Amino acid sequence: MQIDAFRRRFERGLDALAGLPIEAARRRYDTLCTGFAPADPAGMAITDERIAGIEVRRFQPAAAGRGPVLYAHGGGWNLGSVRSHHGIAADLAERLGCDVISVDYRLLPEASYAEALDDCRRVTEACAPTALVGDSAGGRLVMDVARLSPWRGVLGLIYPPVGRPTLQTLGPDAPLLSRDDILTLWRAIVDDVPMPDDDSPPAASLEVLTVEHDPLTRPLESAISAWRRTGTDIGYRCAPGMLHGALHAHASLDAMHAAWHDFCLALGRRVE
Repeated sequence: MQIDAFRRRFERGLDALAGLPIEAARRRYDTLCTGFAPADPAGMAITDERIAGIEVRRFQPAAAGRGPVLYAHGGGWNLGSVRSHHGIAADLAERLGCDVISVDYRLLPEASYAEALDDCRRVTEACAPTALVGDSAGGRLVMDVARLSPWRGVLGLIYPPVGRPTLQTLGPDAPLLSRDDILTLWRAIVDDVPMPDDDSPPAASLEVLTVEHDPLTRPLESAISAWRRTGTDIGYRCAPGMLHGALHAHASLDAMHAAWHDFCLALGRRVE
């Protein structure tokens, strides 16, 4: 698949959400995202369960030899689920050779950002993962868990919003995600975000993956430069030509596949 074909298909899917009741929009979003996912790896056990009272989906590869990794999905804090990001979490488990626990945290507007964060924190403290990984909105959640909880481990971030997004700090608009999109979502959570202006590194060990065409990439790269000056150990790769959301199609977009492979390989080395 070429990136333009992915953009058109994902754009049509997002446009179809307009005007739908929130539950219907979530179902459509789940279907859109799973349409890009590859088949589950052979021999993988997948179970829905509860940890600390929170619904999760556990992905257990046939040869699991490490402690678990927690995964927090993206979706702007109001969309997304363990279903929409099933393919990403399953592939992550297979590549790392460990259980991946994908958290079905509560969503806006029924819940607040603080409640979504509490869901992720409670699962983290109950299962003691070796790494916290999150994409987009989920990346922000795992950053805040890392800052607020006693957990210590590796942080894996995939195009997350960092700091306090503004028109001045964000990069240019890109297909599938504009600066207005980001600022609208940010206004919905800002009152509940802990330490929104905290520029300190969220963890001592990080692996980061981003994409070339994404307003979130510029502030993320600035933050990485600042974090490295404090001595924080950070691995970074940017998928050329790719867009926000392209991780869903990592199996069929060559540049995304290569960057995702490198990210998982580097993360795996850190959690050995």
